[in-house]
Amino acid sequence: MSAPHAGHRAISVLAGVLLAGTALAAPAVATGHQSGPGPASVTTQGEPSAAFVHKGRVIAKPAVNVRKNPNTSRPPLYSIPYGTVIELKCKVNGESVDGNPRWYLLEDESGWVAARWVENITAAPGKC
Repeated sequence: MSAPHAGHRAISVLAGVLLAGTALAAPAVATGHQSGPGPASVTTQGEPSAAFVHKGRVIAKPAVNVRKNPNTSRPPLYSIPYGTVIELKCKVNGESVDGNPRWYLLEDESGWVAARWVENITAAPGKC
């Protein structure tokens, strides 16, 4: 086997520099339409985007009870009728309802609903 020629060594060094430069390059910032499922959104660099609203539909008949805390130990504050689309702020684990321990805080923070009785329309909200 013969020693590598000076030309091969220069190409190897050049390729290494190009690869390292690519790894250190700043990522591109997308501006414009965002592909994928869900509503389309347009943002530009430096412009604040609208907050995403998590939504669910009440599937409890005749209504889902809204509670002060994520449990059923106290009477409900009020009820939301079947089929109503509600806005959800965040989720926690609480008392299990029909095998489901998840509870959602309503966006307006007026109370909690058992996730067992809510069908997610958008992605579920994050933890509180």
